[in-house]
Amino acid sequence: MTRRHLLSFAAVPLTAATPKAKLTSLEIFRLPVNKRGDWILVRLHTDQGVSGIGDASHGRDPVTIAEMQKLFEQMKGRSFADIEQLRKLGLPVAKQHGVSGACALSALEMAMWDIAGQIYGVPVYTLFGGRLHDRIRNYANINRANFDRSPAGFAKWATDAVKNGYDAIKLASFDGFPRDASQAEAHIRNGLDCVKAVRDVVGPSRDILVDAHSNFTLERGLKLAEEFEPLNLFWLEEVCRGIPNLARINQAARMPTAGGESIFGTHGFHPYIHGGAVDIIMPDIKYCGGLLELKKIAAMGEAASLPVSPHGPASPIGNIAAAHVCATLPNFLILELGYGEVPWRADVVTPAEPISKGYLTLNDRPGFGFQLNDTLLRKQATKVQ
Repeated sequence: MTRRHLLSFAAVPLTAATPKAKLTSLEIFRLPVNKRGDWILVRLHTDQGVSGIGDASHGRDPVTIAEMQKLFEQMKGRSFADIEQLRKLGLPVAKQHGVSGACALSALEMAMWDIAGQIYGVPVYTLFGGRLHDRIRNYANINRANFDRSPAGFAKWATDAVKNGYDAIKLASFDGFPRDASQAEAHIRNGLDCVKAVRDVVGPSRDILVDAHSNFTLERGLKLAEEFEPLNLFWLEEVCRGIPNLARINQAARMPTAGGESIFGTHGFHPYIHGGAVDIIMPDIKYCGGLLELKKIAAMGEAASLPVSPHGPASPIGNIAAAHVCATLPNFLILELGYGEVPWRADVVTPAEPISKGYLTLNDRPGFGFQLNDTLLRKQATKVQ
């Protein structure tokens, strides 16, 4: 067989097996949640009648929506499978607009993977190497639902999460840090008391995660890590800014440290991982560039012996998309869930978001296995496009 004959023979089955569905239109929905932010949901359509869904929440909504529309116009008429082409187009958008641009890219990328799974007739996790985990453990982030920033307020929400089966609870009790330095210690003391109150109500066997939202200096952050030692934290997250400072805290802290939620792409995570910033990396599927980027970042973490715990207190769509990747990761640890923000959270998708006792179980339907609930959207959402 000649080389020309071999190449011609090899190309035939690939061409014949590749579906040719093209992207045709985009729907964008704004779903009011609370003062911490709306959910921005998308549905991407093809000329073959197959549609995919994505989550673009928690950027600056007008910027995210505008940039998503621009990206779609550049992708319109292209194949659903041109995900690396979308990434190429989206990289400068994310660089220019930060998390808002990243959300625009990631939402379209999610929807394209959902379409791909449906067209190929397999769950998305199959396209990412197959499922290693049958259930995805979630922690309940009670911070976004709680507007009573007292110990009693956090204790109330932690108690509610435990009643609903969650055995891991996260809070960010240092938010609203005062500008007046003379008030800082009182504010920190209240934040510590909030965590102690949560420990009291969840008991010694459940996990507590604390997000400091980069409110601390290096010196005060080191002291904070010491003060948390008796509370047996699952992790301490984002204490301060700067990779060298985070590495210092990581070296000194006796509990695991975590972070990286707002970092975009493999290039952003490379110095973070190799700088020893944290023990656990937390790419957010909306902010990091989507499913493929999450998989690449997780592989970098695996090479450095770091677990991955995706950040993502947004809509069920973002969490389901992340769960499809998490199911394939040998270094997956735990996934975030924004707990208690709205009573109709699970019904944003059909079938309803399958959370039971803090675990999400993915179905074996093609794609993500879920559709937007149009009945709920008609009642709760505004259609942007």
